[in-house]
Amino acid sequence: MATGDINIKTPPTPHLVNLAGKQAWLITDGKRGMDVQARGIADALGVIPTLKHVIASGAYKVLAPYYPAPRHAFHPTDGRFCPPWPDLIIASGRVSIPYLRLIRKRAGLATYTVFLLDPRISPRLADMVWVPEHDRLRGPNVITTLTSPHSFSPARLNERRQSMPSEIAALPGPRVAVILGGVSRAYDFTAACGERLARALASLAKLGTSFLITPSRRTPDWLLTQVRDATANAPRIIWDGTGDNPYPDFLAHADALVVTADSVNMCGEACATGKPVYVFTPSGGSEKFKQFHTALAHHGATRPLPENITQLDAWTYEPIDAAASIAAAIEARWLKRRTMLGSMHNS
Repeated sequence: MATGDINIKTPPTPHLVNLAGKQAWLITDGKRGMDVQARGIADALGVIPTLKHVIASGAYKVLAPYYPAPRHAFHPTDGRFCPPWPDLIIASGRVSIPYLRLIRKRAGLATYTVFLLDPRISPRLADMVWVPEHDRLRGPNVITTLTSPHSFSPARLNERRQSMPSEIAALPGPRVAVILGGVSRAYDFTAACGERLARALASLAKLGTSFLITPSRRTPDWLLTQVRDATANAPRIIWDGTGDNPYPDFLAHADALVVTADSVNMCGEACATGKPVYVFTPSGGSEKFKQFHTALAHHGATRPLPENITQLDAWTYEPIDAAASIAAAIEARWLKRRTMLGSMHNS
C-alpha cells in the first residue's frame, strides 16, 4: 500500500539548472537512509520533489520486487500515481520497483527514471542506476560514487558555518563531533568495542577537547552510557533524541569528527565536511565495507581512531559531494533524452 505524499522545495546546486524547478517523485519504502539519499540528489538538482512512501507487507513484501504494483494506487480516485507524470523519478528500495516499472510503462520516455542501490535484478529496470563504488554492479546505465548522496552539500555546510548556535560557541575548541551508529548486518558492538571507544574518547578529553555527541536509532543504550562516562569531565553537548536534531550544526562546526564504521551514510556525511574524520571500527565488517573505508582513507578523508590519542591531528582533503556528481550525471542524460525527443517530434 502507499502512504501520504510530502512536498519539499530546495534550491539547486549552482551549476545544475536544466532540471531546476521541474517535478520529481521520490519513491522509497520510508527507510530514513533511502529518503536521505533521494532527497540529497533532489536538492542538488533543484527539482520540486514529492516524497511518496510505498509500504509492502505480507506476500507483497516477500515477493518484492516481482509482484505487480497495486492497481488502486494508479486509479484516478486514488491519484497518487496518476498523470501528470513527473519529469523525473528517483526510486529506492525493492518494494518501489513494481511502482517504478508501471509508471515507466505508462509515462513513457518523457519521465526519466533513476534507481538507487543494487535492485538485485536487471539494472535496465530504470534509465539510470546508482550504486556506491564498493558495490559490484556495473553496466552501461550504472554510475558509481565513492560515498552515498545526502543533502550536506558544501554550500549548505558553509551557510551553517556563518552562524554558530550559542551552545556550540560556548564550548572550547577544538570541538570533536562523535557520531554513533550501532549493530548492523556487518558489524557488532561488543562490550570490548565499547571499552575501546571509551578509552579513545577519554584520551581525547585529556587533550582539552569538547564534544558534540549524537547517537542514531541503532545506538545501544549501554554504548551511549559508556560514551557519556568517558566524556563526563569534558565540555560537551549530547543530543538526547528530543527537540530538533543538532546533527547538521555538529557537522558544520566540528573541528574534527569521530564516526563509527558501520554506516556508509554517516561516514559519507562526515567526509563532506573537509575536516579530519577518525573512524572507529567495531567487531565484524565485510569485504564491501573494507573496500569503502580503504577508499575513504586513500582520498585522504579518514584515519583509524587510535585507542590512545596523544594529539589531535589536523589534515585537509577535498570534501566529497556524491549528490552533486550523481545529479550532474542525471542532468546530462536527461538533456540527451530531451534532445532525442525533440528530434523525434520535429521529424
